[in-house]
Amino acid sequence: MHSGKKAKLVLKPAPAGTGVVFRRTDVKSGNTAIQADAEYVSDTQLGTTLTNDDGVSVAVVEHLMAALAGMGIDNLLIEIDGPEVPIMDGSSAVYCELLMQAGLQRQSAPRRRIRILEAIEIEDGPKRARLSPSDDKFLTLNARIEYDDSLIGVQEMALKLAPGMFARDLAFARTYGFARDVDMLRSMGLARGGSLENAVVVDNGEVMNPEGLRSEDEFVRHKMLDAVGDMMLAGAPIAGIYEAVQPGHSINNLLVRKLLDTPSAWCWETDTADATRIDTRRSAAV
Repeated sequence: MHSGKKAKLVLKPAPAGTGVVFRRTDVKSGNTAIQADAEYVSDTQLGTTLTNDDGVSVAVVEHLMAALAGMGIDNLLIEIDGPEVPIMDGSSAVYCELLMQAGLQRQSAPRRRIRILEAIEIEDGPKRARLSPSDDKFLTLNARIEYDDSLIGVQEMALKLAPGMFARDLAFARTYGFARDVDMLRSMGLARGGSLENAVVVDNGEVMNPEGLRSEDEFVRHKMLDAVGDMMLAGAPIAGIYEAVQPGHSINNLLVRKLLDTPSAWCWETDTADATRIDTRRSAAV
C-alpha cells in the first residue's frame, strides 16, 4: 500500500501461548521476530506499524490482525519477506477466505480473554475512544464518523464481534481516502502502491472506483474493522464495549496501552469450554 513493494506471507501454526508473531524472512541478522502487541507499535500514521527491540519492523498489520481476531485465531507465526503486509483489496476479506480454506483447529489450552472491569477512555480533540464493562464474553463495537464530504457525512454503527459476524459484516469494508490527499501522501513516501484496486477513493462527493461502494456505510464499517485489528494488539480477545468517535489507529493504540497500564481496569478470564483456535491443518500462503 505505502511502500509499493510486493511481499509474500506464509501463515503457520504456533503452540498455545505464542500469540501472533511476525517474522521478517528477508532480514538476515539480529532478532527478526516481532510480537503483535501494543507495546511494539511504533507508528500509527495511515496504518499500524510494529517494531521490535532490534529495529526490525512490519507495517500495515491491522487488516490481517482484524481477520485473525474475527476468525478467533490467537496463536500464529506469520512469515513475511518485506516491510509491509500486503494490502490485498484494502479489506480483510481475502485474509478471512484464506484462513477458512486452510482450516482452523482447537488447541488443548483453555482460551483466555481480557475482561474489562472499569471504563478507560482517551480523548484527542474531536477524537474519542472508550472501553467499558459488559456482561458478554464478546467485544461490542460502536463507532461514529463524520466528514464534510457529502458522500460520507455522518455514519454510525454498532455490532457484536460474535462468531461469524466479522466475516459477514466487516471483512469486506475497504480502506478509503480522498483524491485531494493523494499527491501529498506520495510526496511523503506513502500510498505508493495505492490504487482504485485496493482503496475507495472519494472526490467531492463521488466515488471514483468504477464498481462503487460495497455498502453505503462501508466507511464506518472499515473504521470498525481497523478497531478490531488494533484491539487485537492487547494480546487476547477483549470482553467489553468499545465506543469511538472519529476513531483511528493512534487513539486506538493509546486506548489499548492505557488499558494494559491500568491493572484495576481489567482481569484475565479463562473459559475452559472454549479452547483457543489456530490454523494447524496446513500453512496458508499469500
